[in-house]
Amino acid sequence: MIISIATQKGGTGKSTTSISLASGLARIHGKRVLLVDMDPQANSSAVLIPDYPSFAQNSEDKTIWRTILKRQSIPIYETEIPSLFVSPSHLLLSNADIELTAARDHREARLRSQLQKVADEFDYVFIDCPPALNWLTLNAFSASDKVLVVFSPGFFELSSINQMLDVLDEVRDNFNPNVELMGFLLNMSDNTNACRISLSMMQNTYGKRVFDTAIPRNTTLREAHFQHTDIFDYDPKAISAIAYQKFIEEAFIDGQE
Repeated sequence: MIISIATQKGGTGKSTTSISLASGLARIHGKRVLLVDMDPQANSSAVLIPDYPSFAQNSEDKTIWRTILKRQSIPIYETEIPSLFVSPSHLLLSNADIELTAARDHREARLRSQLQKVADEFDYVFIDCPPALNWLTLNAFSASDKVLVVFSPGFFELSSINQMLDVLDEVRDNFNPNVELMGFLLNMSDNTNACRISLSMMQNTYGKRVFDTAIPRNTTLREAHFQHTDIFDYDPKAISAIAYQKFIEEAFIDGQE
């Protein structure tokens, strides 16, 4: 199964969710997982690739950049987490929109055409999308079976969701008729009126599409990333680790039983 982790607004914990879901399924449930980092900020890559700055220096050909811009194979690297592999991103991927806009081939299918060659080697493939509705996101959606939308409390965060769903409909109509909305995951939940109002609005609008599990705001996640590891390794008893494990059970494990 290929799942895009998407949001239109930065700061919602999208990359944190990508890392946590991929590492949780690999580390705890023994699944073989590939995380494809399509975000030019390369946050997932910086956590999972040892000494990422040195790795990325003058080496865009070793990253997903080569797949999107040069139409070459997907680079896959082992991580220090058993059964978890990563296809790293690169800052130069930020130029992809300009180049793909001028391209004449099936520019929306560059990721899909290469990912199809390796997807069967993994139980799950997660795509960490950029926080924007651009050609990189279109590539991710076109390659995916499902799209998980991560949102955080706030007016501006919620106002962008309709645009995200419009793009998903566009991809379904033109590029990938089989892609489905997996649902909405509330991240950075806290005990504030803004959070309660945001969750209530989402539940009233999208009903059961909003997952029961919410991920609480927790600084331990940032500490784990500073140590270049996942939350399940850094502090498996942290409230965020427990919440992500609960979400994995709800979204991935229970549905298979």
